[in-house]
Parts: sequence; C-alpha cells; structure tokens
Amino acid sequence: MERRKFFREALLLSATVAVECTTVGLNTLFKAAASKGLSYYVFVAYSYPLATLALLPLPFIFRSTTTVVPLFKFSILSRIILLSFIGVLSQIFGYTGIACSSPTLSSAISNLTPAFTFTLAILFRMEKLALRTISTQAKIIGTMVSISGALVVVLYKGPTIFLGTSPSSTHSTNSLHWLMGSPSVSNWVTGGFLLTAQCFLLSIWSILLTQIINMYPAELLVAFLYNLFAAVIAVPLCLFAEQDLSLWRLKPDIALVPIVYSAFLGPSFNTIIHTWGLRLKGPVYIAIFKPLSVVIAAITGIIFLGDTLHLGSVIGAVVICVGFYAVLWGKANEEVANDDSGFASLGVRASSDSTTPLLLSVKVEDTEIINGSR
Repeated sequence: MERRKFFREALLLSATVAVECTTVGLNTLFKAAASKGLSYYVFVAYSYPLATLALLPLPFIFRSTTTVVPLFKFSILSRIILLSFIGVLSQIFGYTGIACSSPTLSSAISNLTPAFTFTLAILFRMEKLALRTISTQAKIIGTMVSISGALVVVLYKGPTIFLGTSPSSTHSTNSLHWLMGSPSVSNWVTGGFLLTAQCFLLSIWSILLTQIINMYPAELLVAFLYNLFAAVIAVPLCLFAEQDLSLWRLKPDIALVPIVYSAFLGPSFNTIIHTWGLRLKGPVYIAIFKPLSVVIAAITGIIFLGDTLHLGSVIGAVVICVGFYAVLWGKANEEVANDDSGFASLGVRASSDSTTPLLLSVKVEDTEIINGSR
C-alpha cells in the first residue's frame, strides 16, 4: 500500500513537471511561429478541435471499473461549459501576451499563479488557513520563496558562469533585452497586462475544475468534454476576431508545428494531468509548479539555444527548489494530520487495558449497548 502510494506521488510529480516543460516548449514554438505570421486566434481555434480529436478514444479505452461515477447532471455540464469559456479566454489572453512580449516574460508572470490560486483556494475553503499550524506556515512561506526565486532568475543575472554560443549572449547583462525580448516597451507592457489576466483566469479555472472533478471523478471524460466545448466556443469567436481568411490557410512550415504540438501536448495532455492532480492534491499543489517554468526556460535556453548561464539563474533555481520542497512538505504534513484526525473521528473507544483483544472489547461494548436499551 505504501509502495503504491509512493509510486502514485512520484508519477504525479513527474507528470506535472512534464506539463511545465511542454508548456515552455509550446510557448517558444508559438512565439517563433507568430513572428512568421501565425495569428493567435488561428492558433487557439485549431488547437482545441485537434485536442478534442486526440482525446476522443481515451474515455472509452481507459474506462475505470473501480471508480463509482455519479449521474451526469446539468449542474456539472453547466460548470464544464463555464470552465471551457474561461479556458478559451485565458488562452487568447496568454498567446496574445506572448505575441506582444516574449515567452520569457510569460514564464516570469506565471509566478503570480500560486499567489492567486492560494488566495482563491482559501476563499472557496479548499485550503485551510490555520496560521498556527506548521503545515500552513510551510505552504505560505514556500509559495512566497518560490515566487521570490523566480523573480531572482528574471531580474538578476550576475556574473557569467558558462558562456553561451548564441549571439544574444553577447548583450550587456544590465540590458533589459533578455527580459523584454525584441518588442517595444508599449507592447511589453500590454503583454504583461494580458499575461497577468491569464494567470488570474487560470487560477479561477483551477478552482472551478477542482469543484467539477470532486463532483464527477472521471478525469478523461471531463478533459474530453472541456476541450469539446472549448472548441465549440473558440472556433466562432476566433473566426469573428480574425476575419483575414488568408491567415486560416495552413502551410507545411513553422506555423504548423505549434498547432500539431498543441494537439497532443497542449490542452489535451495538460488538462488530463491537471485534472488528475487537482483531484488528488488540490489547486495549490498544481499551481506551485509554475515557478519551475522559469528554471525550465533557462535550462532549455542554455542547452538548445546556447544561452549564457549566469549566477542569478543558479541562485534563483536553488531558491525555487527550497520553496517548492517547503510547499510539498506542508501538503504532505497536512495529509498525515488529516489521516490521523480521520482515524480519531471514527469514535472507536479503546479498551482501558491495552492487552484486551479487539473482539472481546467489541463484545463488551455490544453488551453495554444491549443493557442500556433495556
């Protein structure tokens, strides 16, 4: 039992980190395609229908025989439709913000997600705010430390540790070019505002999805219906927003790569993992992985793009890991406390003699109940 629980915890941890890796990769691919003329409305409109097709067979192939699923009611359907609308809106805001700024800024702004999610989880009573308990203190301090570490990665470079081979590595370390990318200051501010709005919408999205999956614990079916209704909402909305029909004709070039990538590793994969994680751990656990995207973006830039490794990236990565571990420890400690209180709430009265057999003590209690009823 313990080994199975450990395997499940390790699998969820690895899958959630993989989601952040795929998200950073998708943002980078989209920015490259957007610089070649790919419209963010076209990208969103194609992503959800393809993700729906990718998810279509999964609820039938991996149908659970152990989980008891309640009746599918209109209240659940209405929540999924609202979830789809929020998801589409957040995607449009996010990719518009990336087109106006850069994937690096997107990773930096995403560090607001844990703070937004933690606040909303407390308001909706999904997280306990017992300030005197060490688990709550660990979650709060860990969240703040992770956000601080991500800001160190973004705002402080420091001395060079490893000199990269890309042309951008020759830029001055005091320049904001690394943070802002090529867009102008006005576009960068607009992109930051849109990316902040996306983070807030994603926090609402996580809270609502947690409610849905607790009411209807069928992850694959919920993920499929979410992408289905998101496609129904996104296609006409994006067609209305982007009326240049020439942009809707896809060609076998760089613009096609992020669309195909997102079909399998975008809304489909992310929704399944997030839905599973939200049911097991709650919204704060999933949100705390967001600061890792800054470290992942820095590592992939060094390995694949030849970026320069600076001391600030190393310090920030260490700080993020410390905060990340503190939150995980707080969540684990809280689960242990809940399990202990669950056993205590069973109301089983222990025998005064610790050597009394269990069956004998139960018989004594039954006899007392019978005598009391007389």
